[in-house]
Amino acid sequence: MSKKLKGVLRQIAIQLFLLLVTAMVLFPILWVVSLALDPRDIDKPLELRLIPPGASLQSFRKVLFEPFNLLCRDPSNPATCMKFGGLLRNSLLVALGTSLLAVVLGSTAAYAFSRFRFIGRQAGMLFFIVMIMLPTTGLLAPLYVLLSQIRIGSEPLRASLFGLVVAYSSGFLPFAIWNLKGYFDTVPKELEEAALIDGASVTGTFVKIILPLSVPALAVTVLNSFMTGWTEFILAWTFLDNPSRFTLAMALRSMQGQFATPWSEFAAMSILMSLPIVILFFLLQRYIVSGLTIGGVKG
Repeated sequence: MSKKLKGVLRQIAIQLFLLLVTAMVLFPILWVVSLALDPRDIDKPLELRLIPPGASLQSFRKVLFEPFNLLCRDPSNPATCMKFGGLLRNSLLVALGTSLLAVVLGSTAAYAFSRFRFIGRQAGMLFFIVMIMLPTTGLLAPLYVLLSQIRIGSEPLRASLFGLVVAYSSGFLPFAIWNLKGYFDTVPKELEEAALIDGASVTGTFVKIILPLSVPALAVTVLNSFMTGWTEFILAWTFLDNPSRFTLAMALRSMQGQFATPWSEFAAMSILMSLPIVILFFLLQRYIVSGLTIGGVKG
């Protein structure tokens, strides 16, 4: 067998393998889309048809415009039940607040760990590694106690959306600091020294030189922190008491019943929830790959 024929067969095998991997990745997505288009009340979805019999957008209409009966301030009054618009507003506030807090606190702390030398610097970085390994539920009890001690008016901080932002940000900050610190290490210090010689302050150098050069790492931080605030529901279920402050992730979880689940509506809600993350990813994709590869070069 000639070398040319071997090369062709090798390329065919590689392409077939990649097609198989692609099919395995797309299969769950196609299943969710098929369920969302299926108007039948299927308790156990065991079959997959890309376009099911009687396909319609009924599930999307119900999710978008009808109230969620399990998310009501007064179960006897449907008018007090949360709808998609209110849940979307709360989720956006939590996700954007988490991103903002993670970027502001993470970038300033990472810059200090990258440029300054102080006692406990190495121990602090090791501590961040430990915190990254710790699951979110491991922080549930201490966060609940701490945020319950802080009050805003007559209610504890944990029962507010801002309290949820604080909880999510505290869990995400170790990753943000570690990722941004690794990227700041790759920025030449000579640029800062030249700016300081020209009369710039340390803060001005950080804002006008370091941050613009670190957009890839900041994009990765924004995307991951947004996903944290958008998809997490365990802390939200534990902290929030008022249904008017519930999020989309909590609504999706509430649709899963003990004995039956409206799979078509569940799938439609899942697709709608994924759209903001997909949009944000495409907006930031030009920076994400470089941010992930360069941000972990130095520890």
